[in-house]
Amino acid sequence: MPYPVLPPLPPDSPLGKVLDQPLILGLFLPIHNGGWTMSAYPRATDWTFDYNAALTRQAEALGFDLVFGPAHWLSKGGFGGEIRYRETALDTLMAAAGLAAVTERILLISTVHIFYGPWHPLHLAKFGATLDHMSGGRWGLNVVTGFRKDEWSMFGQQQPDHDRRYELADEYVSLLQQLWAGEEDLDYRSAQWTLSKAFVTPKPRYGRPIIVSATSSAAGIAQAVRQADLIFVTSPAGASFDAAIEALPGITRQVREAAAAIGRNVRILVNPMIIARDTEAEAHGVYQEILRQADHGAVDGFFHTHATGDSRSWRGHQRDERIVGGNIQLVGTPEQITGQILRLKAIGCDGLQLCFVDYEPELAYFGERILPLLKQAGLRL
Repeated sequence: MPYPVLPPLPPDSPLGKVLDQPLILGLFLPIHNGGWTMSAYPRATDWTFDYNAALTRQAEALGFDLVFGPAHWLSKGGFGGEIRYRETALDTLMAAAGLAAVTERILLISTVHIFYGPWHPLHLAKFGATLDHMSGGRWGLNVVTGFRKDEWSMFGQQQPDHDRRYELADEYVSLLQQLWAGEEDLDYRSAQWTLSKAFVTPKPRYGRPIIVSATSSAAGIAQAVRQADLIFVTSPAGASFDAAIEALPGITRQVREAAAAIGRNVRILVNPMIIARDTEAEAHGVYQEILRQADHGAVDGFFHTHATGDSRSWRGHQRDERIVGGNIQLVGTPEQITGQILRLKAIGCDGLQLCFVDYEPELAYFGERILPLLKQAGLRL
């Protein structure tokens, strides 16, 4: 059955202020060991809360709009390899609560597998409303449905079919919204969830938290345009910039048309890996050195694990691209990377969720050398 679409957030909400930016800037936090790069390439990138809190404050000082990290449920050893890739990871809800206390303006998004456990909508509505108040309305939920069968089995559950998960996500987010908005007890019964005299306080400051969805499939897009403010998409042709720039317009067009058909206006974000240096040769030299020191055990484990899932977003990504990381890779001088970002904007990307190899110095370099160029180009206010 169709559920009501997500109501808009008011213009004076924290998200409303972000949407005034011509290009939204986010930072993909490395809240897991290894970051986005499956290599022994030397770097100080770290999974710890203190490191990620410092990065978040650094991003906030540069004027970035949002931060969040991914969520994985992995067995001992993570994805494998000598670095035991992503074996250690922070919880995204708990991390957001901690970040709320040390930041003032930046949006804080938590990635949650909403069906694992299972998470009852009443639990997440209460936790989300609390985080909303702790952050002053800056908290958001990145809704993910779980494409990996091994994660589902970790919780003793069977994975529903791909498209069925998005039907359930539509119902789930609708229930969250009813609990956040409702002024009376909620009674509800379906094949999946039952609520009896359910009520949630405090109410979110701006009516509801921010909702995010990451998807590139037809079923995922159909659900996301109904129940999300920000939609992350992935190049189906791989992370190479030339391939991605050809493949992405079809996806961004599909998202915009689907949203317009139901009277909604969503923002589309992509996840670039930025490797910027003073010269093009230096930047590509770093790229090749990352590949030379690749942790092939981690790469093998990553590809094997993803091959057992049913994600539609990553199938065109090649081995070398996954070693370095990012959904799209921008490599070169500050001027070259600014030109690539302008092209992403021209094909319908409203924002970037950036990742780096060595986060702290490379984020500082981005702020010093690339951010002024984005402002000159009219992409940042």
